Amino acid sequence: MGRKARIWYEGAMYHIINRGNSRQNIFIDPADRVVFLDKLRGLVMEHGLRVHAYCLMTNHYHLVIETGKRHIGDTMRSLNTYYSKQYHIKYGTSGHLFQGRYRSVLVEKDAYLLELSRYVHLNPVGASLVKLPEHYPWSSMKVYIGEGSGSSLVYRDTVLGYFNQDSRAAQESYRRF
Repeated sequence: MGRKARIWYEGAMYHIINRGNSRQNIFIDPADRVVFLDKLRGLVMEHGLRVHAYCLMTNHYHLVIETGKRHIGDTMRSLNTYYSKQYHIKYGTSGHLFQGRYRSVLVEKDAYLLELSRYVHLNPVGASLVKLPEHYPWSSMKVYIGEGSGSSLVYRDTVLGYFNQDSRAAQESYRRF
């Protein structure tokens, strides 16, 4: 029996989750995360994506992505295949890096995006890796509060726009949120 086709249209927003095979670590050192984010940054340009939030944990990742003119499947295939190959070259491994096909949940922007971004950014707090989400270096949280340099990757205007304030006040409101 075939897999159910993913709903896709230009401007669709997804919460993407992927985990290491058998829950193994997929990011061993900081350089691994840099490779992943650099490829994602390239796909933003190439596929016309908007990354609204991300968090790279040790054995899984979360992305909140709005599609451009390319199907989400093309984007994720490119990202996961590229990263898997780089991982296998670096660590001398082979086989499946990820635990099957990535999961995607279609996001209704107005109803769910703000809560979803909070969930993604609080993931390291829930895993007891940090006490505050802005202390975790591998998420988009610092960009949201004006302390990060990932503005070429992260599009935060939609989420911060829910606060109906100027930029600095919206950043502080998001931090408290």
